[in-house]
Amino acid sequence: MKNNIFASVLLICLTNVSLFGQISTERIIKVNSNQSAGKFNTMFKECVGAGRANEGLRADWQQQLAMVKKECDFKYIRMHGLLTDDMAVYREDSKGNPEYNYQYVDVLFDFLISIKMKPFVELGFMPNALASGKETIFWWKGNVTPPKDYKKWEDLIRNLTQHFTERYGADEVKTWYFEVWNEPNLTPGFWTGTQAEYFKLYDYAVRGIKSVNPDYKVGGPATAGAGWVPETIAFCDKNNVPIDFISTHTYGVGQGFLDEFGQSGTVLSKETSSVSGDVINSRKQIAASTKPNLELHYTEWSSSYTPADPIHDSYHSAAYILQKLKQVGNAANSMSYWVFTDIFEEPGPRFTPFHGGFGLLNTQGIKKPAYFSYSFLNKLGEIELQNTDTSSWVTKNEKGDVQLLFWDFTYTLPEAVNNQQYYIKDLPSKQKGTVKIEVVGLKKGNYNLEIYKVGYKSNDAFTDYLGMNKPNQLTKEQVKKLKENNNGSVFKTEKLTVDAKGNFSKEIKMNENDVYFLNFIKQ
Repeated sequence: MKNNIFASVLLICLTNVSLFGQISTERIIKVNSNQSAGKFNTMFKECVGAGRANEGLRADWQQQLAMVKKECDFKYIRMHGLLTDDMAVYREDSKGNPEYNYQYVDVLFDFLISIKMKPFVELGFMPNALASGKETIFWWKGNVTPPKDYKKWEDLIRNLTQHFTERYGADEVKTWYFEVWNEPNLTPGFWTGTQAEYFKLYDYAVRGIKSVNPDYKVGGPATAGAGWVPETIAFCDKNNVPIDFISTHTYGVGQGFLDEFGQSGTVLSKETSSVSGDVINSRKQIAASTKPNLELHYTEWSSSYTPADPIHDSYHSAAYILQKLKQVGNAANSMSYWVFTDIFEEPGPRFTPFHGGFGLLNTQGIKKPAYFSYSFLNKLGEIELQNTDTSSWVTKNEKGDVQLLFWDFTYTLPEAVNNQQYYIKDLPSKQKGTVKIEVVGLKKGNYNLEIYKVGYKSNDAFTDYLGMNKPNQLTKEQVKKLKENNNGSVFKTEKLTVDAKGNFSKEIKMNENDVYFLNFIKQ
């Protein structure tokens, strides 16, 4: 009898729990505005990615980045191709003597500094005149071979670092990060050499940078799939090579790599610990090493590693991003989302306005649902409040106003269906129950409560685009309409009066993959 009762209770409990552990009927977020959990950790906006350096010379790219900086406040930006031939950095004269040129680099970096962003300097790929082979990657042909002469590689890196120092000052460059190469563990792909040859490339690059200023920060291995972390630290320790941070990458799909056109059929991982598990494990690997205090920077992460994955355009992406960042906690010093814009030409220029590109913005600067994950995060206050709910953050700012960001992430991808088949469709969301918000300790007085929302048909440009019958080209009027309908403005404003008891409560009906941001502004 006891066993039957226990089984019944367990069954009731299990039917009320969704795949990611959230109670699906009623959920309570209860906080006290006087109970601080300390300074809010903003590692999510330390860095963001971009495709390649040459794209950063475009007017539309620069306009989009200026808006992203203003509304999401990313501090650093990282991109490929700084040393690739389309940036005109390196060539050799008829006698084999190096010639350096930084005119294009200066245009790009001057712009970044002008909008108060900093470069997370990825050193790659190989200038053709310095390369040992012809193998390239991407439409824009980044050379992925080791240098023909490691001393010339070191000299190039030294000269570039000296140029940065002269142009921007040592105090500024000390705040930058220098990362050696990109995903050298993907062979063939981003590196034709061995692990030992990558470590040699790293060693010579470090010499070049540290010879200019030993306080400049250098790191790697910038690997795919959280690889080579213990090996990199062991190499540096054994050979007395400086390393100031570990960098690596992770994506939330479970198969293949380097799928530029989305042809392998990516599948969003069902694992609760996808993305976050890699980050937490990297932190453990560092803690167990001879250099336990190294910074950890995930210089690429996203739901999927292909720029042809419709999950990037879907409203599901907004809740997914927040869920993963919340799970990472304090394990990483930065989580650099890959990337801020669909102005991104690894597979070549794209022919449709929505094509599953990595960007938070599409090519025309239309804000995707993913964009609002970051703009809402940026609205949170400086002090985090104690909160046991695992899919929310509650904060307050210096004025004492309270902010609440909460979401539902529900995995809805059917078995035996891939992302490219599923997220390309109109996907109405199902009801998920009620969230009860309880805030105590508020100051007595009148408040404006601003409510913002992202979800199905709410700041959901892709579903709007489907409603236009997916035009291959957007007219000016269509772009205007999509931007106006998906601008992240306040969904609803309510006027509140809080009495001397300082209590507030509200029930909000949630659908799958909804995101809400509540802003309590004292009048």
